[in-house]
Amino acid sequence: MNLFVAPLRQRCLPVCLLLLISIFVVPTRTARATIPSIPKYRLRFFHTHTGERLAIVYRRGNNYIPEALARLDTYLGDQRTGDARPYDPRVFDLLHELIVEVGHPDAEIDVVCGYRTPWSNEFLRAHGRGVARHSLHMRAMAIDIRVPGVKTTSLRDAALGLHRGGVGYYASSDFVHVDVGRVRRW
Repeated sequence: MNLFVAPLRQRCLPVCLLLLISIFVVPTRTARATIPSIPKYRLRFFHTHTGERLAIVYRRGNNYIPEALARLDTYLGDQRTGDARPYDPRVFDLLHELIVEVGHPDAEIDVVCGYRTPWSNEFLRAHGRGVARHSLHMRAMAIDIRVPGVKTTSLRDAALGLHRGGVGYYASSDFVHVDVGRVRRW
């Protein structure tokens, strides 16, 4: 019996090792390959008044990135006073959905107006028209934009179709206002 067992062990040992490797190593590689990556939410901006550009990942999966939100707050601050206010991050989600909806997910968004202090809002009301007394710009819940290569009428229609807040269309100034307030249009 000993004569039979010894050669069997010698032959089985390599086979058993290969079996163990295939059980523990191969599934690990497969499991890693099938784990979905966490989606990144990216936006690109060009500020029409300051000439500054910003490309930023503001969210990973369901988690907003605090440092990115702080950069966006500063970037979208009132260019007349230098003041900034924390933006409602739903505005960024709305912008992300909007550029995807118009078929330009990597588009650079032209920022016409971001946050406004009450002083700037009153200044614009006194020197222009179409500025609301209680504008959501003052609550960092609104932004005026255009997307190069996309007609503002198409941008307006896509924003209306999202039903995510207010949508204003300013044909003579060639921009669209979007906000995360109640759903309405003008």
